[in-house]
Amino acid sequence: MSSTASYRGRGRPRGFVEEEALDRAIRVFWEHGYEGASLSDLTAAMGINRPSLYIVFGSKEELFKRAVARYRETWVAYAAGTLEEPTAYAVIESYLRSAVDALTDSGHPPGCLSIQGGLSCAPSNSGISAFLAGHRAAFEGELARRLARAEEEGDLAAGTDTAALARFVATLSEGLAVHAAAGAGREDLRAAVDVALRAIAAYLPPGHPAAPAARTTGA
Repeated sequence: MSSTASYRGRGRPRGFVEEEALDRAIRVFWEHGYEGASLSDLTAAMGINRPSLYIVFGSKEELFKRAVARYRETWVAYAAGTLEEPTAYAVIESYLRSAVDALTDSGHPPGCLSIQGGLSCAPSNSGISAFLAGHRAAFEGELARRLARAEEEGDLAAGTDTAALARFVATLSEGLAVHAAAGAGREDLRAAVDVALRAIAAYLPPGHPAAPAARTTGA
C-alpha cells in the first residue's frame, strides 16, 4: 500500500496513541541517530511489536520522518515564532537564545534531533541526511526572507547580504547543537551567542535602536 493512512485502526495494540508513540520514538532517534536506533529499541520504547510498527508507520524510514515532523511541531516550535519579532536583530537574538535553552533543556537528550539523527549515515541511508538537511534549509530560507524584508525596510544596513547572514545564523545554531550534544553547558553556549550578537551589530544601520544593546550584550 502506498499510504500509511490506509492502515489506521488496523493492527494497533489496545490503548495505542500515535502521538505518544512518536514522542517515544523521537527520544530513541535523538539518542542513537537514525542508524543507531534499532527496531528493537524503537518497538520497546513505543510499546508495540514490529508488525504493528510496519502496519501503523510503514517502515523505519517513514517512522523517522513522522518523528521529525512531530519534533518540529513540539520541541522546536519556538523557531517559527522568532520570525515574528519586530526587528531583524530581535529575530536573530530570540532564535539563538531560544535555541540554546532548547538544546540544553534537561527534559530531553542534549543537542538537536535534526543534527543527531543523521550523523554518520552510510551511503545506503544518504536519503536521511538529505531529508534532515532539507528541513534545516527550509528554516534558513524563511530566515533569509525575513532578513531581506528587514533590509528593504531599513532595519538592516543597505546592501546586507541577507542570504549569507541567514546562513551564518543557521551555521551557528547547528554548531551550538553539536557542542550541546558533546556536553557544553548552557552558560558557555550563551556566551558564544553574545559574541555572535556583537558581530550582528555591524549589520545594523547607524542610529538603529538595537545597535547599542547589541554592542554591549554580554559586557
